[in-house]
Amino acid sequence: MKPDVGQLKPEGWQQPLASSWFERPATEVAPDLLGRLLVRQVGDEVAAGWIVETEAYYGENDLGCHARAGMTERTRIMYGNPGKAYIYFTYGMHWLLNAVCMPSGFPAAVLIRAIQPAFGEEWMQVRRPKRAKGWLDGPAKLCQALEIDSRLNGCDLGLHTSGLWIAQVGRPGLDMPIGKTPRIGLNSVPEPWRSMPWRFTLGQ
Repeated sequence: MKPDVGQLKPEGWQQPLASSWFERPATEVAPDLLGRLLVRQVGDEVAAGWIVETEAYYGENDLGCHARAGMTERTRIMYGNPGKAYIYFTYGMHWLLNAVCMPSGFPAAVLIRAIQPAFGEEWMQVRRPKRAKGWLDGPAKLCQALEIDSRLNGCDLGLHTSGLWIAQVGRPGLDMPIGKTPRIGLNSVPEPWRSMPWRFTLGQ
């Protein structure tokens, strides 16, 4: 199915952020990703959503981060170059998308938790049927809608030829406040990591 007729693509949607843009602490990248455009292209079909919720995970000392156990086959990408996609499987059923941050050798990433559709909404609905509420307000939901899975693990979010990228363009009229709360689902993680205010939301 082709993208929605009448849904206009914003100028600059094909221009991704440079990989070097991600070469910063995840706690800086996470709020800066809010209002950016997450774009997915499969052949001639394309869909995108505005990022409205993120979480930062920062290094081996962060006990909420996968890197707390050091480098493993799963976390190897987190230790690599910034701007790569770190995509992992959880609960035996869901894929989650992260953007790797910091220089190579330091494991950090930003989990993209929610988007709001920008264009290609009909294309997304084929993969994730739309509901009245909560359609794309979770990291697994957006991955399902945008057909993001292990095939894209390690792809370069700074190249539009990768099929998955984050565009430089920001949401028009972006003036909503940024909320900060503890990250979700870390109930078994000890303090202070459980309460670190590293979840960032836009207008929520």
